[in-house]
Formats: sequence, structure tokens, C-alpha cells
Amino acid sequence: MIQHRLLGICGSLRAPSVNRKLLNEAIRLYGPADVQIADLRLPLYDGDLQDAEGIPQAVEALSAQIADADAVLIATPEYNKAITGVLKNALDWVSRTDANPWKAKLVAIVSASAGRTGGEAGQYSVIHALAAFRPRMSSGPMLTVGEGYKQFDEDGRLINERYVDKLTQVVETLRAEVDDARKS
Repeated sequence: MIQHRLLGICGSLRAPSVNRKLLNEAIRLYGPADVQIADLRLPLYDGDLQDAEGIPQAVEALSAQIADADAVLIATPEYNKAITGVLKNALDWVSRTDANPWKAKLVAIVSASAGRTGGEAGQYSVIHALAAFRPRMSSGPMLTVGEGYKQFDEDGRLINERYVDKLTQVVETLRAEVDDARKS
């Protein structure tokens, strides 16, 4: 059987961010897969830059990664009750590519934040930003990890069993949906 192709996207650029840790845990719990991690270190979207130089190679690469993946798993922080600038910038750039790699793409979103809500508004902001692209959102449960700075051990593993259980449900649902899509 061909391994699942999973693309991980972290809406934070910081290497030790709680959302990067959450993404890594989700990938670990997902199980065997051909995993790629998106690089969102892109220039700020600028129509003049696009007109002068075209779509940057890094954006074309991201668009191809999305298109090639069976599913995309996004771990998003919440900055000031909204999507992060880096993630929104990536979505804006990808929207300028020739294809719509998001159309019918299976997507799951998880989040962690320092606050008690765990990035709930950030997740809704990502869903809102993706809506125009018409992805297929996973039917798995919503996972928001509150007080994220307390929820991981020194190895980056989730320590709260309630969050581990919920994250397991998210990735098991995503895996099953990929399997179902492959049967269609």
C-alpha cells in the first residue's frame, strides 16, 4: 500500500513554538506517512513583486506540496484573536498560483496558545481564510491546547492525557478520511 502523503504547516516561524511541538506530536500520532513540512519563510505578498518577478519559487514549491499531499495538517497560533501574518501571507501567495491546490484538499487544523482558549479564534480565522479555496475540512474534533507553554515536556511531547486523546482522535479521523478518499 502507498503511504499517505501528509503536509504539515505551522503558522509560527519559531523553532521551539508550542504549535511546532503540537504539529510534531500530531505527525507522530498520525503514524506511518510520507511527511513534508512547509516552509513559510516567504516574502511578503506584493503585487508589484509578482508583476516584476512572477511567483517566487518558494511559493510554487509550497503550492506543489499542497497539491501533492493527501491531507494537510495545520497547527496555528492565535495572534491578537486572528490568523498569524505568516500563515495569511502564505495563503495569499498560494492563491496567486495558477492552480487552486486547496480545492477539495483534506485539511485538519489544531492550535495551541498561551491563553486558556488555546487559539480557538485563530482556528476559526484560518477556516475563514481557507473558505474561498473550498478545501474539505476534516470531520475530526476540534483541538485547542490552552496554556500551551505548560503542556509539553522537555522532549516536546504532550503531557496532558486529555489533549493527547483528543489529538489522537484528530489524526485517526484524518487518516481514515484519507483512506476513504483513496477508495473513491
